[in-house]
Amino acid sequence: MLELQNVSLRVQGQSHIDEVSLQLDRGHLNLLLGPTLSGKTTLMRLMAGLERPGSGDILVDGVSVVGTPVQKRNVAMVYQQFINYPTLTVFENIASPLRVARLNAAEVAARVQQAADVLQLNDLLARFPGELSGGQQQRVALARALVKQADLVLLDEPLANLDYKLREELRSELPALFADQGVTLVYATTEPAEALALGGMTACLHEGRVIEYGPTLELFKNPARLQTARSFSDPPLNVMQLGVRNQTFHELLSNVPIDGLSQIYGTVTDGAYHLAIRPHHMNLQPVSDNSLKFTGTTTVTELTGSESYIHFDYGGNPWVALVHGIVAAESGKEMDFYVDPDNLFLFDVEQTLVPMANTRS
Repeated sequence: MLELQNVSLRVQGQSHIDEVSLQLDRGHLNLLLGPTLSGKTTLMRLMAGLERPGSGDILVDGVSVVGTPVQKRNVAMVYQQFINYPTLTVFENIASPLRVARLNAAEVAARVQQAADVLQLNDLLARFPGELSGGQQQRVALARALVKQADLVLLDEPLANLDYKLREELRSELPALFADQGVTLVYATTEPAEALALGGMTACLHEGRVIEYGPTLELFKNPARLQTARSFSDPPLNVMQLGVRNQTFHELLSNVPIDGLSQIYGTVTDGAYHLAIRPHHMNLQPVSDNSLKFTGTTTVTELTGSESYIHFDYGGNPWVALVHGIVAAESGKEMDFYVDPDNLFLFDVEQTLVPMANTRS
């Protein structure tokens, strides 16, 4: 088990990691989800021992490893930007940590062959990295991490350079392979779709802080914090500031009433709130008798062939609806969008989720 206790890191007066506490178990996939510069790579470097925390402690199976050199830790790390030895063949690149560990030739060959089978590298074992594509080189780096059988495996956006087909295959295979080794597996990604596809447990990061940690699907369905909901939304979450006065909801800037919310949320305290809706939950037709309607003015429509991204202005808020099929919405046109009440999120002034009057399923 890997445990971080109130870990912080400041560099030249700037906070990079702020009071992070996590407990990551062996045999489970642990995801770090957040945008670029949210602290994912820095947190992994702290876990690996490449950086030393300014405060707090890092423990492996209950023993502090702060100050233990990375060479004395059984750690494997794969970055998005692959690192291979240019003068070694693919076979020797994969075998390099096994050579350092002085395993016998038969064991080295068996482990390299197993990794090559999984990562489709059998035809490339005699080549040098300079003869490979970027995706092939990344697969070599992944194979080297796999054969090492490390106690802690850190994968920093490892599939970003692979083609779509192989990326989809490895998303399902890699976590299971490392889990079979009984390792602590940590996987960083900026993509909410990838996090959902992988499952496991997710820590949502924002500006060096862990906003929320828990089962990936549960965080997606019931985010306790606004930033968690933002982390799991691509395209970006539609958010609007609301005010509540005498149980009446209204758009904060324009003071336009928002009908139907009082029935959904029941009695709430007067004050400021954020209403959030995921783009794919906005529909062009009512989805139930209780659907809420939002009328906006279209600005831009992006067509992908199977889906349409309709950008529109709602009360001064730039929103987007992701709908199936081809919808050639004319710019400047008023359009109605409908949302099922179950797909609304309301957050208070502390950006904490406000429960519905009827519990969300």
